Amino acid sequence: MSLTNVLVANRGEIARRVFATCRRMGIGTVAVYSDADAAAPHVAEADAAVRLPGSSPAETYLRGELIIEAALATGADAIHPGYGFLSENAEFAQAVLAAGLVWIGPPVEAIEQMGSKVASKKLMDAAGVPVLAELDPAEVTTAHLPVLIKASAGGGGRGMRVVRELADLEPQIAAARREAESAFGDPTVFCERYLETGRHIEVQIMADTHGTIWAVGERECSIQRRHQKVVEEAPSPLVQRIDGGRGAGQEARDHEGSPLTTNGQSMRERLFEAAKLAAGAIGYTGAGTVEFLADETGEFYFLEMNTRLQVEHPVTECTTGLDLVRTQLEVAAGGELALAPPPLRGHSIEVRLYAEDPAHEWQPQSGTVHRLDIPSVANQFDVLDRPGVRLDTGVVNGSVVGVHYDPMLAKVISYAETRGEAARLLATTLQRAKIHGLLTNRDLLVRVLRHPAFLAGDTDTAFFATHGLDSLSAPLVSEADEALSIVAAALADAAANRQAARVGGGLPAGWRNLPAQSQRKSYESRTSGIHDIGYRFTRTGVAVDGYDGLELVAASPGRVVLAVPGERGLVRRQFDIARYGELVCVDSPLGPVSVRRLPRFSDPADQVAHGSLLAPMPGSVIRIGAEVGSAVEQGQPILWLEAMKMEHTISAPAAGVLSVLNVTVGQQVDVGAVLAVVDPTESQENS
Repeated sequence: MSLTNVLVANRGEIARRVFATCRRMGIGTVAVYSDADAAAPHVAEADAAVRLPGSSPAETYLRGELIIEAALATGADAIHPGYGFLSENAEFAQAVLAAGLVWIGPPVEAIEQMGSKVASKKLMDAAGVPVLAELDPAEVTTAHLPVLIKASAGGGGRGMRVVRELADLEPQIAAARREAESAFGDPTVFCERYLETGRHIEVQIMADTHGTIWAVGERECSIQRRHQKVVEEAPSPLVQRIDGGRGAGQEARDHEGSPLTTNGQSMRERLFEAAKLAAGAIGYTGAGTVEFLADETGEFYFLEMNTRLQVEHPVTECTTGLDLVRTQLEVAAGGELALAPPPLRGHSIEVRLYAEDPAHEWQPQSGTVHRLDIPSVANQFDVLDRPGVRLDTGVVNGSVVGVHYDPMLAKVISYAETRGEAARLLATTLQRAKIHGLLTNRDLLVRVLRHPAFLAGDTDTAFFATHGLDSLSAPLVSEADEALSIVAAALADAAANRQAARVGGGLPAGWRNLPAQSQRKSYESRTSGIHDIGYRFTRTGVAVDGYDGLELVAASPGRVVLAVPGERGLVRRQFDIARYGELVCVDSPLGPVSVRRLPRFSDPADQVAHGSLLAPMPGSVIRIGAEVGSAVEQGQPILWLEAMKMEHTISAPAAGVLSVLNVTVGQQVDVGAVLAVVDPTESQENS
């Protein structure tokens, strides 16, 4: 059997990833899209595209019947589910098969068995795979704390909560159920003992319908935020250390004997055997991942099996040379795997570039991606066969990141012969990237990749807590270098004004025959506040207030070159400047800077009342926790927003009285909207 036309029941980056392999194989492609995704790149790249009316996942990408209708209408003969949405939904897989289409995934029975994390743990325990005991939420006591609440039907951090106080258990379970229902259509949750520190190790499985099961290397995904992976790599530094630094390729083969004994077996061998045992126990075929939680001694416990392709699959592709999507398609068409997977090679690291603010509780961001330019990219959506950088992204310049879906902008992947080189290459690439329009976690990613603990392989799940999120999320650029970058922005703006002038455009900005006061431009930085730049163009050059000896070498609207005085003389610095309305982005080797250009005169109507609660992101109001006129305490939840499939609590900034409430349940709000006002004065007068 051969596949001729594949529909991808997904969106964004993973849809483009599957399409790329289909094109290389000469297979036709079909996209589905929501109203919010009508202009998305994956839609334009497909041979055919079918609209799913609506924008929310429940209206669109979770509507299996609409997706099957789209496949039949476009002549597709197979459906690839990608990851997330319906990728691990057994009913959808069964419906695909019932419609006479090829399901590019495992058997329905395997999805059913692994689809419930509660049932899958019991099955793996019976098969001899070590597991962490599942706890009934109704039976959790103080002795069990801390516990981890998990959604039974999905992953990606949705529906996941850590509970350390018994009083918090019930409300956190309720919140986890709401999130799980919104993301996966199934509110079932369970609890398990929470290990404060641990290593998240997973094994890539590939199995055909002829009885061959591959363990295609392990990955480590321990650096996580809110139980969602941020940095992933292959091979695992923990496994390398436990195994005494033996090369990964030495264990990339089948092994005989007891799968879980330590006699003569390395940790990698034991992981591979446990993963193959898990796959064999459910008659698995296709691509899948068996996830384990490991400790520093090399002991590990089964967490779950993802019956789909993982977000982090590129690091396995780069360290094996395999195109895993191609292998998925070949297995789905009845092809046979070789007796053993290819040997492992080198090291690969992937980071997830998110539109979010790590310094403020990882708040997701939305808006326009004006520019996404990652330097030194060797290819997109393809295996790297030599040291370099790969980019897998669902956005292009001008794409809009909305509130309905995960805010991941791109996966940036490096491959090199050694782990140190892969980390250095990826960090440098990210620092030099031009990312304009949205706040991202880029600075945090670079700091993680350069952190001594990361470079030493000390990457447990408590990485952010251990090393301080405040310092890890700090801007890459120093305060002094940020200020210099803003000077460059002011001089570029002056050049732009001269270029646009209808009269006297050839004269320096503010030129006078006699000495005059400095011209001034003001900019606002999110981290350092307002910068007032004063400058004068003189007969001998430019004079910038506070920068004695600074020389302007060249200035245009898009580029400024400055000669900066230092202890050993002048050093030339080049700055690239881009403007998008009030937003000004400055890129240089010193680090990226984004500021807002302030108007010369402010409008009093723009002032916000003291005590206002502003929407940190666009979203939907799902709950309200206080009434107008009620007394509230500092930090008390006032309302809850749902944005990008996660709940976000909006709390009182101070003790007082809730004097204004501008929203109702179900209302959509924009970023910056005044949701409510807490009047601290009334509270003090009433006390």
